[in-house]
Amino acid sequence: MMKVQDGRRRRGAALEEAILDAAWAELAESGYAALTLENVARRAGTSRPVLHRRWAGRLALATAALARQFARDTIVIPDLGSLREELSLLLRFMSNRSRGDGLQLVFDMQRDLAAERSSFADLHACIVDGHQFRAVLARAVERGEIDPTRLTPRIAALPLDLVRHELLMTFAPLSVAAIREIVEDIFLPLVSPRPG
Repeated sequence: MMKVQDGRRRRGAALEEAILDAAWAELAESGYAALTLENVARRAGTSRPVLHRRWAGRLALATAALARQFARDTIVIPDLGSLREELSLLLRFMSNRSRGDGLQLVFDMQRDLAAERSSFADLHACIVDGHQFRAVLARAVERGEIDPTRLTPRIAALPLDLVRHELLMTFAPLSVAAIREIVEDIFLPLVSPRPG
């Protein structure tokens, strides 16, 4: 039975917000393995068919709930006048935000991702927009800190890929030294303008 607020049934955005809140609460309390549309519907005060009209299954619902959490926890990197400083700050935020329980959630989704012929890359594309990283790179190009001809898509993705790899391998935030190595020893030499 759908909850009634102020004598009206929830619809549209209000209903979707309630469902995503309920899905995130279920994920936080019980994890992905125990996530069911029935439990989310019960917690949201709606029905399973209502959920099915919006999301094909628990993978789609969990992905939407994750995307909403990431959007609520947006990382904002100010213009610090230095690629080194801005990228280091971004990687630190990214590392600190990716706690072990969040990483476990992503691992638990792996079976359903494979069943739907999807991947971690597809999941990442759905939950993270990358706007701040692109802004950091664009400012660095404008300041002349990056040679845009050296910034191929794979090289541009390298710092974030290295952080994700480290997080997935260790389930722990990166050290200051690891972030410094990624930024200063690996990324900057690849993109900095060549002398001369």
